[in-house]
Amino acid sequence: MDRVHIFRTERTLPFTPPAIYDAFASAPLLAAWWGPDGFTNSFEAFDFKVGGRWVFVMHGPDGSSYPNQNVFTELEPARRVVIRHDCPPHFTLTVQLSAVAGGTHLTWEQAFDDAVTARAVKAIVVPANEQNLDRLTRALSASANLS
Repeated sequence: MDRVHIFRTERTLPFTPPAIYDAFASAPLLAAWWGPDGFTNSFEAFDFKVGGRWVFVMHGPDGSSYPNQNVFTELEPARRVVIRHDCPPHFTLTVQLSAVAGGTHLTWEQAFDDAVTARAVKAIVVPANEQNLDRLTRALSASANLS
């Protein structure tokens, strides 16, 4: 696949690979952190297994609603989550988790089906992916403080 279709971000987070994987596997936790700043989520279906559906609506800070339909295509506990976004814009998100000193190195790779769509959404997707990881970090920090 041509690299122009792919947006990638990497970060080392101060949490274990199982803790980060569980943030994807837990519907309440995922709903709390998924999406860019200011967005909330309403889950309609969440079946965290290979072939399982994840259907939800993201609610923007301006009141707009964005329906999403996904399928979990690969799940390796504490290692990898692959999600196919099967409504426009079509893409595959691959999240890789690797244990490192002090936490987990996370790679977030979003591969769009075509370059035209990727170019059209780049200005939104690149900062949104960073915000998503910021929100994940805050959610896991809050969860750790509750334990």
